[in-house]
Amino acid sequence: MGRKLYVGNLPYSASQDSLQAEFSKCGTVDSVNVIMDRDTGQSKGFAFVEMSSDAEAQRAIQQLNGTSVDGRNITVSEARPKAPRSGGGGGGGRGGYGGGGGGGGRGGYGGGGGGGNRW
Repeated sequence: MGRKLYVGNLPYSASQDSLQAEFSKCGTVDSVNVIMDRDTGQSKGFAFVEMSSDAEAQRAIQQLNGTSVDGRNITVSEARPKAPRSGGGGGGGRGGYGGGGGGGGRGGYGGGGGGGNRW
């Protein structure tokens, strides 16, 4: 069990302070991070809350999961580890095409062109 919790289905009115107050009923809150849309500055409807111990995190899940916050039933669960991003993979894919097809391909293509000169 981890200490970091995922809190979903939040109302857009939820703030770091309101979540801090809500989760502090279950123990000591180390941090609250409401995820905001970088373009609009509005909440995306979920947050991460880190409790000071595994026992407090488990208590928060049991006590707060499914409870109503500003008319919405929130979801509280253990946060999953962040999945590795494949942003470099896209570049690698192009590099593979350009490298394999470009380096070897151009050499092969040029070689084919060189062979074409024999005609």
